[in-house]
Amino acid sequence: MSASNALGVGLAVRPLHIALFCGIMLLWGLNFAVAKTALLQVPPLLLVALRFAVVALLLLPFVPLPHGRWREVLLISFTLGFLHFALMFTGLRGIDAATAAIAIQLQVPFAAVLAAFVFGDRPGWRRLLGMAIAFGGVGLIAGEPRLGGQYGALALVLAAAMCWSVANIQIKRLEGVSGMTLNAWMALFATPQLLLGSWLLEDGQWAALTAADWRIAAAVFYQSVAVVVIGYGTWAWLLRQYDINQAMPFTLLVPPIGVFAGVFFLGEAFTWPLALGGLLTVAGVAIILIRRPRTTAPEAERI
Repeated sequence: MSASNALGVGLAVRPLHIALFCGIMLLWGLNFAVAKTALLQVPPLLLVALRFAVVALLLLPFVPLPHGRWREVLLISFTLGFLHFALMFTGLRGIDAATAAIAIQLQVPFAAVLAAFVFGDRPGWRRLLGMAIAFGGVGLIAGEPRLGGQYGALALVLAAAMCWSVANIQIKRLEGVSGMTLNAWMALFATPQLLLGSWLLEDGQWAALTAADWRIAAAVFYQSVAVVVIGYGTWAWLLRQYDINQAMPFTLLVPPIGVFAGVFFLGEAFTWPLALGGLLTVAGVAIILIRRPRTTAPEAERI
C-alpha cells in the first residue's frame, strides 16, 4: 500500500508533495516540545507575543492589505491570536507536551459542533460517533495518575480548543483574504493584545528575558520561521494544488509526532492510557475529517 493510500488521500498527490505535507506536520508536531522548553523560562503570553512580533515583521512586507475586512481580521486576532494561544501556552506550561498534543485535537470535534449550530451542518451518526470517540480518548488520558492533578492546565488547553473552533467559524466566513495575509495581519494585531495581557496577568518578564539562554531565541525563531513562515507558507501553497479532502488527513500526523517529541526530547512518560487515549482521539478526529474535511478552516493556525 502506498503512503498516499495509507493516509486516505489518493494517488493524485505527488510523492514530492506527500513529503512536503509530512514535513509540515513534522514541524508542527515538534513545536509542542519546542514551546514546552521555552515555557520553562519565559511566561506564556510573552512568548506568544514574541512569536507573533517576528511573524509580523517577516510577513507584512509581502502580503496585501485586507481591504474591507479589517474588522473581521481584528476579531480573529482576538479569538485565535490572543485567546487561543494565551490559553494554549498557559495550559501547556502546566502539563506535558504529549498530553497537550492530544487534547488540543478536540478543536476538530468542537468545530463540528459549532458548524452544526451556525451553518446547519447536520453531523450525522458517523461524525457524532467520531466526536464521542475523540472526547472519550481525552477523558481516558485525563483520568490517569500521570497527569498529576493538573486538571486546571488541561482545562485551559480544552478552552483553547474551543476558542480555535470559534475562530474556525470566523475564518470560514472570511472571503477574499489568503491564509498568509490573515496570519500576517493577525500577528500584528495580536502582538499588542498579548503584551498587554502579559503586563496585566504575568510578572517577572524582564527578569525572565535577561536570564534566558539561547533556547528562547531558538524557540521564537522555530515558532515564527519554521512553524508559520515555512510551515504555513508551504501549507497554503499546497492547498492551492489539492482539495481539502486530500490535505486535511495529513494533519492527523501532528498528535503522534507531538507525543513522540515530548517523550523523546523531553523525557516525558509514555503510558498505555496515553497511547490508547491518543489512538482513540486521533481515530475520532479522523472520522470527522474524512466524513467532512471542510468542517475545519485549513488557514487556522493550530499551535
